[in-house]
Amino acid sequence: MTVRWSLTIDCAEPRELAKFWAVALGYIERPPPPGFASWEAWFEQQGVPEPEWDDGAYLSDPEGVLPNLSFLKVPEGKTAKNRLHLDVQAGGGREVPWERRWERVVEAIARLTAAGATVLQEHTLDGRPDHFVLADPEGNEFCVL
Repeated sequence: MTVRWSLTIDCAEPRELAKFWAVALGYIERPPPPGFASWEAWFEQQGVPEPEWDDGAYLSDPEGVLPNLSFLKVPEGKTAKNRLHLDVQAGGGREVPWERRWERVVEAIARLTAAGATVLQEHTLDGRPDHFVLADPEGNEFCVL
């Protein structure tokens, strides 16, 4: 039996980082829980102090299929390489011809760097470009392939 899961990213600026990942993944701001017109209404009902209402941001797949993402404010900054990273499969996978796949990867790199990512490395395989390693605006590494 599979178990439903989500991914939580610790960060300094939840809303800003969520905006970046919404662009990167095509996600949308997650709607508030059923029965609530806004997250603020839900926070109030749950007894979350108002100064903490901006301590998180939430994204979801617009089709409701892929995992949700949460961004939670933490006081400490990133100090080491990620032990877990995302692979943004912008190229469509190895079943897509390399020329078309690489064109899509390059387009994604332009879009993501415009949104605040930094290119860290370009990797090759068998003598031709294969994938990039980038960092999001808070320094979290991820791959685009």
